[in-house]
Amino acid sequence: MQEERRKEVLKRLSYIEGHVAGIRKMVEEDKYCVDILRQTYAVRKSLEKLEKIVLEGHLQTCVPEGIRGNREEAVIQELVQLYDIAGNR
Repeated sequence: MQEERRKEVLKRLSYIEGHVAGIRKMVEEDKYCVDILRQTYAVRKSLEKLEKIVLEGHLQTCVPEGIRGNREEAVIQELVQLYDIAGNR
């Protein structure tokens, strides 16, 4: 992972961790369910942004390197697995 991208990913992870801790506190304090759900939706969106950043980096660096390194089939299989995991099949 490129250093600039790694820094951005770590920053986003810290934000997500703090947000999840806030949700835990809301649950412990028996806050209104809709307010809790709004926060969980925000975390989900943050995770989606994080995934996009990591995937873009992978497609820009690791995939071309793998293809140049004669790992075409392995690279393709990894991408198909990610596609499946993401629920796109």
